[in-house]
Amino acid sequence: MALDEINRSAVDRLHAAEPVLEDVRPAGEAIPGLTERTVLHAGPPVAWEAMCGPLRGALVGALRLEGLAVTEEDVARLARSGEIALAPAHDLGAVGPMAGVITARMPVFVVRNRAAGNLAFCPINEGIGRALRFGAYDDGVLERLRWFASTLGPALSAAVRAAGGVDLRGIMARALTMGDELHQRNTAATSLFLRALAPHLAAVPLDAGGRSRVFAFLAENDQFFLNLAMAASKASVDPLRGIPGCTLVVAMARNGTEFGIRVSATGDRWFTAPAPVPRGLLFPGFTEAVCNPDLGDSAITETIGLGGCAMAASPAVVQFLGGASVHDAARITRETAEIATSPSPHYRIPALEFEGAPSGIDVRRVVATGITPVINTGIAHRDAGVGQVGAGTVRAPLEAFRKALVALAGEE
Repeated sequence: MALDEINRSAVDRLHAAEPVLEDVRPAGEAIPGLTERTVLHAGPPVAWEAMCGPLRGALVGALRLEGLAVTEEDVARLARSGEIALAPAHDLGAVGPMAGVITARMPVFVVRNRAAGNLAFCPINEGIGRALRFGAYDDGVLERLRWFASTLGPALSAAVRAAGGVDLRGIMARALTMGDELHQRNTAATSLFLRALAPHLAAVPLDAGGRSRVFAFLAENDQFFLNLAMAASKASVDPLRGIPGCTLVVAMARNGTEFGIRVSATGDRWFTAPAPVPRGLLFPGFTEAVCNPDLGDSAITETIGLGGCAMAASPAVVQFLGGASVHDAARITRETAEIATSPSPHYRIPALEFEGAPSGIDVRRVVATGITPVINTGIAHRDAGVGQVGAGTVRAPLEAFRKALVALAGEE
């Protein structure tokens, strides 16, 4: 079978995906292989010595949350000795935003691709600013995570199960027509999700204060749906893994030190390059000098044609990300179509006459054209404990795609 035909068949699997949120459960119960001493992180594998500041900070916070450590020195000792196991979230079917740290007690979204039967997982979005995913780990950050485990996670679980699951593809498709691109802007998707779940959430047996806090948190966090979009994207693209001859990208991820991709035909192998530093809009008081190189598994959304690939759908996000004009957004989406296999039949962009978002990034086309995907992203301070300092965009480094193409050529 010709490579183009293999890729078209593979992208048909992507288009057939039906991601549905089925539950919210503690990660240790939901994710096969995740033990009490396993810590998942974003991006390709990385040793403690090579970790960036935000990822180290997130590990400190996560292990304090688990009762396994108190200081960074404790965490360093555990990591170096092998007393905790560090692994990419992708290895266990999960994705994590920014630092991407997931441990056993954290509640995660459980998303099933009902077309293929596979599951994907992602933790609950914490909101912007000081958050574990940006490397902050003060008492306020940890208190919020404990509340996720004790109250928000169980409440969402009860509501989702009472609803019989939540169709994520339908929400994502509609949100694209309402100004989201499902990576940096999730305002419409979050509102649609809350509207779908609100009747069931209102029936969850909580006291008045607990119910009020749950609804207030969801209403005030415009980025809440991001993590659901990530899990939906992971569930949608994973059935493409391991197809002989297929040159489509099935993961793009960053750990703050390296950027990496996985390609269908080469399985779990990572092809890496140094992680670039995002450029965009910084919060007052911060400069580019304090920005950490890019990190997070959230580029899984670009892997299926959303985020930066669908920038034309979201004029409102352009200036927030440091873009010059809405014309730039349309140009980026048109450019991405040159390296994609086919337009999505579900995720359509009104500003481009309802063309489907470009999906199925082909390593061969990336290398041949020199065009790499644009990724929308948050920006973390390079020091542990500080948190988010802005948002912007970054170009995936061409070197990673070149390495993948060389490996694919060697397998033919």
